[in-house]
Amino acid sequence: MNVLFLSPGFPNEMCFFSEGLANVGAKVYGVGEAPVGTLPARTREALTAYLQVPSLWDEEGTVEQVRHEIAAAGLRIDRVETLWEPLVVLAAKLREALGVPGMSVARVLPFRDKELMKRKVDEAGVRTPHHVGCRSQDEIREAAERVEYPLIVKPIAGAGSADTYRVDDAAQLEEIIAAVAHVEEVSVEEFIEGEEFTFDAICIEGHPVFVNLSLYRPRPLVQRTVQWVSPQTVALRDVHAPELASGYAMGLAVLKALDMGSGFTHMEWFRKPDGEAVFCEIGARVAGARSIDIMNFATDMDLFTGWAEAVCHGSFSQPVTRRHNAAIIFKRAEGEGRIQSIHGLSSVLSRFGSHVVSVDLLPIGAHRRNWKSTLLSDGHVILRHPDLATCLAMADAVGTDLRMGAA
Repeated sequence: MNVLFLSPGFPNEMCFFSEGLANVGAKVYGVGEAPVGTLPARTREALTAYLQVPSLWDEEGTVEQVRHEIAAAGLRIDRVETLWEPLVVLAAKLREALGVPGMSVARVLPFRDKELMKRKVDEAGVRTPHHVGCRSQDEIREAAERVEYPLIVKPIAGAGSADTYRVDDAAQLEEIIAAVAHVEEVSVEEFIEGEEFTFDAICIEGHPVFVNLSLYRPRPLVQRTVQWVSPQTVALRDVHAPELASGYAMGLAVLKALDMGSGFTHMEWFRKPDGEAVFCEIGARVAGARSIDIMNFATDMDLFTGWAEAVCHGSFSQPVTRRHNAAIIFKRAEGEGRIQSIHGLSSVLSRFGSHVVSVDLLPIGAHRRNWKSTLLSDGHVILRHPDLATCLAMADAVGTDLRMGAA
């Protein structure tokens, strides 16, 4: 099987998905902007060939260049895949241009356009926040009057919580209108009070063969706006817990409503204090910010290869095991400049022992990252435990006791 894989070296976890494709016997033909020599060594080893294109954002130019190169090489492409949000539509256009099976442009657009997404989910009877799509400042103001405060302003084609704001009154709305002036279209939505979860799935023609539910602590909007927190994502061991049943059922209903095909999908949803589940958004790609790692640690599975087997062969042969809750805790250094100190790591390792399964912190002397532009921040710790309360307590201890300083 010949698989065209877009951006096989970026984001970082894509090299492991490239390996996954090779592990299930696929010949992997990578397409990306980076010179082949700059790709991670593991990516280069997994690839059969690589085509560098001037810009993946030039969708029509990339389609034509890929078509030309494939025709010149006499290749037949069997699958076109991507797991990076911005390239989902490009992958669909390539499928259509090459006559390859998989999700078409019409099927992937509701996974990118949040207004179209919510309309389809609304039609399926799934509870969503009240929402209005807006292309001008006046439309945002009118939508705010209809939705009422507090509300959320977010891009209709965004990823994560970038350019997403809570707005509590009309004065603040004017500030946010200026802040999103560069965004072509936004959604003005009802603010939902409650906890925020994910519903992640590997699907074969819309049928989920693997499901993960994760909890965000605190919810992403707080993670993106309050610097001092140590954000957590917790992959939950018991995805069938009664208190999660409404979210699980919602995930299945959304996959059906949006006509999901084969591949990874990542949904976010809210659980209100009264237990009601409210849909937030979904993408036809894997969750970012090392979420695939905590899924693997929670289940002792290789979901990189599991995804590849599903999209290439329509099967999922790994037994689904759920032995642990797994939490990733992202750390943000105090101060600006370069990392000068790391305190509390030895204590964390001593207290939690084998429950700590990964530590990846920026080294002394490295320049700290911009916490507003990446959830990865200045590094992370991953730990796991069969008992959820114990796992959360350990994660909170890492948040408070492990400190990094910069100057």
